[in-house]
Amino acid sequence: MKKVIETKKVNKIFGDGEIAVHALNDVSIEISEGEFTALVGPSGSGKTTLLNMIGGLDNPNSGNVILNAQDIGMLKKNEMTEFRQKNIGFVFQAYNLIPVLSAYENAEFIMLLQGISSQERKERVYKLLEEVGLKGKENNKPGELSGGQQQRVAVVRALAAKPAYILADEPTANLDSTATNDLLDLMYRLNQEENMTFVFATHDQRVIDRAKRVIYLDDGKVVKDELR
Repeated sequence: MKKVIETKKVNKIFGDGEIAVHALNDVSIEISEGEFTALVGPSGSGKTTLLNMIGGLDNPNSGNVILNAQDIGMLKKNEMTEFRQKNIGFVFQAYNLIPVLSAYENAEFIMLLQGISSQERKERVYKLLEEVGLKGKENNKPGELSGGQQQRVAVVRALAAKPAYILADEPTANLDSTATNDLLDLMYRLNQEENMTFVFATHDQRVIDRAKRVIYLDDGKVVKDELR
């Protein structure tokens, strides 16, 4: 299988001197195209930090992050922005929805930047919003939605642009069992049909149970890498 995500001896240190925290410690992983991978471990183990490194949202102190044979540490800021826009879908724990935009407008935002036609945007967004149980909420702004509903809009925004990689930080944290299962069903279907590569940072056993690969982190180190 084609290797599409690789980290080579990635280190990340926050702070310095006596208060320095080694968030990642020589982390080397390889993820192949179409994998459905969970990064798991206790709070502070480095899951979110590693996800942010893979997405180019933060830079390592040392080591390399390579996506589809491109060392993203070599990209200029504007090049990295363009690369993310074309290739990566993010689901943030804090949602990061735009407050003045409706659920529909938030969900279509990345596609708008990509220049995708109005008709195609409409078809994709309406279909995905319906699949995550938000039919009828298209015109609601984030402040008019519950936390779980905002989370689902954030997921639709990430999926709608059909990126090669989906990086999701605790995507089911505010969802009940029914919404979680619907969301995971949708993600798994897109993984199979579109060959999207998914990487989750999660505590949720429901996500871990669905994952085809589980990478365990503790104290910033990979302690176990399990294929299923």
